[in-house]
Amino acid sequence: MKGFLIALQFLTIFPVRIKSIKEKDFGDSLLYFPLIGLLIGLLLTLSSFLFSFLPPFLKATLILLTSIIITGGIHLDGFVDTCDGFYGRKEKEEILEIMRDSHLGVMGVIGLISNFLLKIGFIMALSQAILWKALILMAVFSRWVQVLVCNTSSYVRKEGKAKYFIEYAFKKSLYLGGGFCLALFLFLIQLKGIILFFFSLLPVFLFSSYVKRKIGGMTGDTIGAVSELSEIFLLCGCLLLYGINRY
Repeated sequence: MKGFLIALQFLTIFPVRIKSIKEKDFGDSLLYFPLIGLLIGLLLTLSSFLFSFLPPFLKATLILLTSIIITGGIHLDGFVDTCDGFYGRKEKEEILEIMRDSHLGVMGVIGLISNFLLKIGFIMALSQAILWKALILMAVFSRWVQVLVCNTSSYVRKEGKAKYFIEYAFKKSLYLGGGFCLALFLFLIQLKGIILFFFSLLPVFLFSSYVKRKIGGMTGDTIGAVSELSEIFLLCGCLLLYGINRY
């Protein structure tokens, strides 16, 4: 139960405050990341039905804003910092320094706008019949992806929020979370779920491999970036599988 509450505390804005957290507890909480993703996905699904009477663009925008509000934009912040840090031919130390800087750079702004436009566009393009499923799968998959990179990466800074998630990650969270994730894909969209799962997983491996080559491992920012990219590619995969909704 403690692991679940820690995951809820770090992945959402829900008023949960666990004061006594040991270093190992961070790794234990990874087991519950996909479950928190399911909770977030169900809330997004609810919002998609509540806003279904609105024009497509407004509906998609409100769904995206709901997602940001629920999570506090924590992964979006990491995505923006990663866009700033990794743009251009920079060395490891310069990349890490830029990502730690609280100022928003040009590439961060471009990345943020592109992220919003792509997600809004994909959400608008999907019919309600598949959208609610896509929102659930997106939220679960992107949280499991965080578990994946924590289990397969080293932490490159001396200190940071993600340090103990990575150092104390254990394979049980990876395999059980992956099994849960894949089972949900199969349950919601049957055999197309396998195609969507691996289609969405490929860019995760490619980007995480690129990050490791550049800086030798992961930071909290790059984990957030991987999570955000996985959401975009999953929505893209849904569009490729099911086609554009003709209003």
